[in-house]
Amino acid sequence: MESLFDSAARDNTPEPLAVRMRPRTLDEVIGQRHLLGPGTPLRRLVESEAPMSLFLWGPPGTGKTTLAYVVSNVTKRRFVEVSAVSAGVKDVRTAIENARRELGMTGRQTVLFVDEVHRFNKAQQDALLPAVENRWVTFIGATTENPFFSVISPLLSRSLLLTLESLTEDDIGAVLDRAVTGERGLDGKATLHPEAREQLVRLAGGDARRSLTYLEAAALLADDITIEVVEKAVDKAAVRYDRQGDQHYDVISAFIKSMRGSDADAALHYLARMVEAGEDPRFIARRIVIFASEDVGMADPTALQVAVAAAQAVEFIGLPEGRINLAQAVIHCALAPKSNAVVKAIGAASADVRAGNIGQVPAHLRDAHYPGAKKLGHGETYRYPHDFDHGVVRQDYAPEELRDRRYYQPTTHGAEAPVAERWAKLRAFLRGDPR
Repeated sequence: MESLFDSAARDNTPEPLAVRMRPRTLDEVIGQRHLLGPGTPLRRLVESEAPMSLFLWGPPGTGKTTLAYVVSNVTKRRFVEVSAVSAGVKDVRTAIENARRELGMTGRQTVLFVDEVHRFNKAQQDALLPAVENRWVTFIGATTENPFFSVISPLLSRSLLLTLESLTEDDIGAVLDRAVTGERGLDGKATLHPEAREQLVRLAGGDARRSLTYLEAAALLADDITIEVVEKAVDKAAVRYDRQGDQHYDVISAFIKSMRGSDADAALHYLARMVEAGEDPRFIARRIVIFASEDVGMADPTALQVAVAAAQAVEFIGLPEGRINLAQAVIHCALAPKSNAVVKAIGAASADVRAGNIGQVPAHLRDAHYPGAKKLGHGETYRYPHDFDHGVVRQDYAPEELRDRRYYQPTTHGAEAPVAERWAKLRAFLRGDPR
């Protein structure tokens, strides 16, 4: 079967689908609703003739270049794009000088768009300051990195910072539907099957450009785009995984139980399965953080630190690189000694509280800082532990009714073994409990 682009390829190679489908007005932009409503800075920029400077910060494929292009197109300003990957100070100054000349000779303003502006060093960013300060250009910088860490403060303070959000599945689906039917896209000459559409949405991972690139690759193979065509086009098998259905719960259950069972390979398999299926990495990270306390706990207290660090890393850099941080945390948690003593301890304590077993706070532990507290006997006999040998002094801490309750019962696994020994000695000393 001849594919949609066979005849075009014999004549003139068309622009990439992602370029052809780039919105030309703000109303055509999909997603980023928080930036596009009436009265928003972007709307004001489009509706006003005054130049301004702004940074667009967000994950790849969320529309940073698109928004800059739309601003230029709608306002009839020149659009000059500089890539921070390859440009130097000379390129920046040349672009600014040309913009000044154009402004002086014709009055036409220029949108200077710097992609990946975080890659510019201090000298290169300094070269932008005169143009921003004197409003010779409408400066738009795009970055996937936190600009507070990667952009010099004089430039950032003179610009408006807009944060772009990852596109939702519905957004990506809308991008694909428009590309299939739109005149600038496949023009209705291709059929995208529902399962194939779902797979493209998953593979996109919130990146509109990636979804269109994969769609184009599939359309080059056949007009009838099935899931098999998509698999062949992107060389990636479809992962049968419904984030709202049984597979979601089954896979995450197997993932947790594999870590609990100390099988790092099995846990990594389920991690990869979720990542490849497009599961939200933040959901996976949250489950690992919970596991680190619920199933590892004091047997390896560093597991929680690793899990939290992985969650922060995923939030900071996203996918695909974030999967490496998740994998490190999974391996650490899977191989760590296990203890559920922490979750059992808080569970037992909560059960007592819910049952009404709370008792009175001992008088010597009550707040004695407000006027009249001492007359009530609050804090009078409190003994300050730091005044005693080893920082420990015998006195009652728990309510009298709960004096004999034992909530935390540590195991002897891993790092919890010395904790168990110390807790036994401390409890015996504090409570006079020989056990």
